[in-house]
Amino acid sequence: MRVRVLATPETVARVLAHDIARRLARDRRLVLGLPTGRTPIPLYRELVRLHRAGQADFSRATSFNLDEFLGLPGSDPRSYRAFMQRHLFDGINLPPRRIHVLDGMARNVARECLRYERAIDRAGGIDLQILGLGANGHIGFNEPARALVARTHRTRLRAATRRANAALFGGRLADVPHDALSMGMATILHAGRIVMLATGASKARCVSRMIQGPVTPHVPASFLQLHRHAEVWLDRTAASRL
Repeated sequence: MRVRVLATPETVARVLAHDIARRLARDRRLVLGLPTGRTPIPLYRELVRLHRAGQADFSRATSFNLDEFLGLPGSDPRSYRAFMQRHLFDGINLPPRRIHVLDGMARNVARECLRYERAIDRAGGIDLQILGLGANGHIGFNEPARALVARTHRTRLRAATRRANAALFGGRLADVPHDALSMGMATILHAGRIVMLATGASKARCVSRMIQGPVTPHVPASFLQLHRHAEVWLDRTAASRL
């Protein structure tokens, strides 16, 4: 993995946003894989700023989100679909028909997961996958386990992951869904280029395990070591244990 350390989370967001804008200028049909969570919010803010300044055109791009809570419709303000709308989609010119998010209300979960995989295939695969890092080493909702699921699937969320998402639910842990839908590890690793974002001191230990430890399903992010074009973008505090 290529590791890049920048001074602050804002610097990470600004440099990566300009990198994405340049990629869009070269390839207007760019297929993006997108995460949720606190870490990418500065990136999304900077992408919106670049778009409004005429420096980032998403009109022919396509996006696929990593995951979604099971049991929440996209119209629910606590859903990841609504999160993306607030923080990115409302501020850029990405056509709604090119936005793809898993359906948390799908009656047939297996069919929904297969539909998502086929949609990614029809789009030609993900060109650039942006990832965030869970404090327990998860990416998407691929939680630490004895073995990881390859493709898009239903997953049971660990208590730590539910606690990390409680802010979306007014701090009420009991309201956070126990299950979610997520791209699988093979789906993620098939992206042409992967950029993992990790900022803040709370991520430093997991960053060290991801980069310097063994490849293990107990740290799902460690599988990025197997990807030929994986990059880890850190601020100084997140890199403090390297």
